[in-house]
Amino acid sequence: MMDELELLKKDWQKREEQHPKLSYDEIYKMIKKKSSSTVKWIFYISIIEFVFWAVLNLLSYSKESLELEKTWHIYEITTTLTIINYIVLIYFIYKFYTNYKRISLTESSKKLMKTILDVKKTVSQYVWFNIGIFVAYLIVSLYGNLKHGVNSQEIAEAAARAGNETLFWVMLVGMILLAIAIVLVLIWLFYKLLYGILLSRLRKNYNELKQLEV
Repeated sequence: MMDELELLKKDWQKREEQHPKLSYDEIYKMIKKKSSSTVKWIFYISIIEFVFWAVLNLLSYSKESLELEKTWHIYEITTTLTIINYIVLIYFIYKFYTNYKRISLTESSKKLMKTILDVKKTVSQYVWFNIGIFVAYLIVSLYGNLKHGVNSQEIAEAAARAGNETLFWVMLVGMILLAIAIVLVLIWLFYKLLYGILLSRLRKNYNELKQLEV
């Protein structure tokens, strides 16, 4: 029995020699490298997304769409929203870049943990801003179409014929809001898929750093 126990101990010692324990610094460097790579990908994706929407806007831009916005009396509002959109998106891209540099240069696990939390917060703000600006565009466009569009007169006449004009508008607005809600859920799912995997990696890195500090 004792011989078997000794054999087991020797076998375990051999395994420990084959798989040496990593030091604090080695583990920290591994987590830092993984975090830096993840934030770099967030930065790259934000640039790709920015370029994609910018190109799409340029391709969809035409004299007809410009005249339509002027006819709907929303040209000034959509132009302002577009300017705000690009300024804020550039700001977020800059934030993603500075967070990437902070992670690359930091030499403290506590600072790295703080930067990871900052990245998660920035991504969340970025996603909600994109959803918010999309809703703003959608509401302005729908209002312009209902108020000044080609079928605006027909809609007003249909409301008058309905007998209860208030109920008609409540139902119409309700259906529009439902459609907007469905679109928003789809956009949210898109961003959840796009950034969710990267954020889950950062969350895992954060938890590992937390255990390292204990």
